[in-house]
Amino acid sequence: MAKIELVNRKFPDWLKVRLPKPEKVQQVEQMMREARLHTVCESARCPNLPECWSKGSATFMILGDICTRHCGFCAIKTGKPLALDPQEPQRLADAAKRMGLKHIVVTSVARDDLPDEGAGQFAATIRALHATIPNAIVEVLTPDFKAKSWCIRRVVDAEPEIFNHNIETVARLHPIVRPQARYDRSLKVLEMVKQMNPAIYTKSGIMLGLGETREEVLQTMRDLRSVGVDALTIGQYLRPTQRHLPVQEYIHPDQFEEYRVLGEEMGFLFVASGPFIRSSYNAIAFSQRVMAERLAKVGAAESA
Repeated sequence: MAKIELVNRKFPDWLKVRLPKPEKVQQVEQMMREARLHTVCESARCPNLPECWSKGSATFMILGDICTRHCGFCAIKTGKPLALDPQEPQRLADAAKRMGLKHIVVTSVARDDLPDEGAGQFAATIRALHATIPNAIVEVLTPDFKAKSWCIRRVVDAEPEIFNHNIETVARLHPIVRPQARYDRSLKVLEMVKQMNPAIYTKSGIMLGLGETREEVLQTMRDLRSVGVDALTIGQYLRPTQRHLPVQEYIHPDQFEEYRVLGEEMGFLFVASGPFIRSSYNAIAFSQRVMAERLAKVGAAESA
């Protein structure tokens, strides 16, 4: 079995703390609290929060802020979740409209306690967003739903533009990093989405610095392409607290750039790779490609 040693790593110069713009950050925080919404930015202690919130961008987190799983890298609280809030989808859509968002990212905690794993709430949220903000790009970042086809179908049928599910790490490290998930199951989820609706763009992400080798990273990238994944994010794992898995290595920016180039050569439509890259960081860059292709299809249909 894979093993991660407890070691101290010197923080490299290229990982700089991003300074916040307090006024805008406070505005976003106040809006979220007034709407009784959660963000993964706060719950996961994302290093990009000051930058994204200063631009009025945030990743919404539905289904509460208590997760039923306990992953070694994640700072989100674990425990017994609260009951579903049927008003949450519309409140989220209204908040996104007030923020003027054109690309909305929606993620969630894992809800293994629910029969549909929370798929119905994702579907309701997607539909509320499309109804409230016509022509918006909706990206969902989902748990694995234990690869239940009917749960995945429920989300797919709501037609998000982008379906994101993170594989997180290489196969060898899954038992430590994601003990309640499986590498092959995550690949299956992404494969099923493409089979159910090829028009939906699929996306996944990998964290580096947990002890993986270069060849293992490349194999993970090849595995994701083999199931039709369109977009890939690759970022540096940063330990949120001393209770979480230690960083084994700080990957140099040059190595991230190599993975970006190799990913594009493998056929990914979009690769974001760098120390501070996270699943939804600068997500608008990929959505611009999605929007361009959507407009092209509309134009072709009108001229036919």
